[in-house]
Amino acid sequence: MSTKIKCIGLLTSGGDAPGMNAAIRAVTRAAIYNGMAVKGIYRGYKGLITNEIEDFKTQSVSNIIQRGGTILKTARCAEFQTPEGRKLAHDVILQHGINALIVIGGDGSLRGARDFAQEYDFPIIGLPGTIDNDLNGTDTTIGYDTALNTIMECVDKIRDTASSHERLFFVEVMGRDAGFLALNGAIASGAEAAIIPEISLKKDQLAEMIGMGFRKSKNSSIVLVAESEVTGGAMGVAERVKKQYPEFDVRVSILGHLQRGGSPTAQDRILSTRMGVAAVDALIEGQRNAMVGIQNEELTLVPFVKAIKKDKPINRDLLNVLRIVST
Repeated sequence: MSTKIKCIGLLTSGGDAPGMNAAIRAVTRAAIYNGMAVKGIYRGYKGLITNEIEDFKTQSVSNIIQRGGTILKTARCAEFQTPEGRKLAHDVILQHGINALIVIGGDGSLRGARDFAQEYDFPIIGLPGTIDNDLNGTDTTIGYDTALNTIMECVDKIRDTASSHERLFFVEVMGRDAGFLALNGAIASGAEAAIIPEISLKKDQLAEMIGMGFRKSKNSSIVLVAESEVTGGAMGVAERVKKQYPEFDVRVSILGHLQRGGSPTAQDRILSTRMGVAAVDALIEGQRNAMVGIQNEELTLVPFVKAIKKDKPINRDLLNVLRIVST
């Protein structure tokens, strides 16, 4: 084991995601197993600046693997985006004898980790905690599977009403810059279409969607819409349809933060646990400034600069799959 790292600081940052607690549990117990101390940092980078830190023991993470959210809490922190804020955070780290950080969060969280690591030559390992699944270098992220299952369950219920009243429902899901939830949620729930930011919505595409979704063999349709400025969100799309196709009875349902909550699925619990242990192993091996990802069921380390690269590509074959099965 590396003699340099004796104490790991652990925090969750940005939007919460189901499975974060499972990752906290895995990191804590893996570090203790390897003879390290663990410091839990509350409220993300904000807590790092305001010194909201406590010792974590094995019992600190008992009975949390099944819980959604994060016991470490999370918060946005504009101050950490400044050199002055990161200097305050570094002072607190030195005060507590923390030798390395493990950061669980999404794109913004890993950007903060990258900046801090570069400024202070400090070892940090990131875990991809976001329901949006928009980080490069990993097939899936912590919380994505649970959010996808939540969407599927909600759309199943909406379909009962859509069928009963012969309505066209636009269901808005999260994914401001990425359409993974909308596209795969549409396939999983048997929706007729998905409107995602990766593909601009033009009038002819809208016409094709309406034409395919309201064939004579169907008495209702459901379309998933990512909450993006590009798509206009479910409300924006619904307004366009009302104007261009007034014959349809249109309704909108916005799932919102329902998608963030709930007990994590088995897949998210297993993924989080594997990644948490791998993050500790990476620090022991001298790795730094990288995110733990998973590719083809194998864990891998992805440099921060690659992980936070914009525009993780969507699998466009899935668009064709959705088009075929919705006819």
